[in-house]
Amino acid sequence: MSAVVSSVIAFVAGVIGAVIAGRYAEHGAEVGGRKAVEAALAQVHGQAAVEHWQWVRGQRHQSIAAVIAAYAALDEVFTRITPEVFNGQGLDGATGREVRERALELQAKVSQLALWGPSDIYVLAHALMRKSVEVMSALLHIESMNSSGPSPDWSRFGRVRPEMVEAYAGFLQRAGEIVRDPRQPVG
Repeated sequence: MSAVVSSVIAFVAGVIGAVIAGRYAEHGAEVGGRKAVEAALAQVHGQAAVEHWQWVRGQRHQSIAAVIAAYAALDEVFTRITPEVFNGQGLDGATGREVRERALELQAKVSQLALWGPSDIYVLAHALMRKSVEVMSALLHIESMNSSGPSPDWSRFGRVRPEMVEAYAGFLQRAGEIVRDPRQPVG
């Protein structure tokens, strides 16, 4: 009979041990599953952040390139019409509109760059835009003076044109630093 009692006690102990082991296994599986989900979510969030950063960086580079292209188009018009204005030839309406359109295009591209930053490149682009508008204003003022009488004063144009070129050089230098730096922060 003692063998039967020992067997029953061993059986009961085995069942209790199995229940306890099952509980711990269930708890372990639950914790392990939760940790696996947390790790997967962290990985997904990390990957999303990297993809977002790469997207912003691409937008930033496109905006910088658009500002450079818009500036080049405006500068080309300035270079083309300056001798005409200097020689006293009047600008036709189409050329005056072209100058204004190119200046507005540069303004639009600078505004888009404000979305992507960083803020220091936007400040430099905005300074470039202001100088470009000053050059346009000086050139159109000279052109209006040519058509209305005495010899116009070229001193303002002679001052603001090099300032515009200098502003472009500063913008271009910083833009190059941003484009070449793969660690450039998004914010």
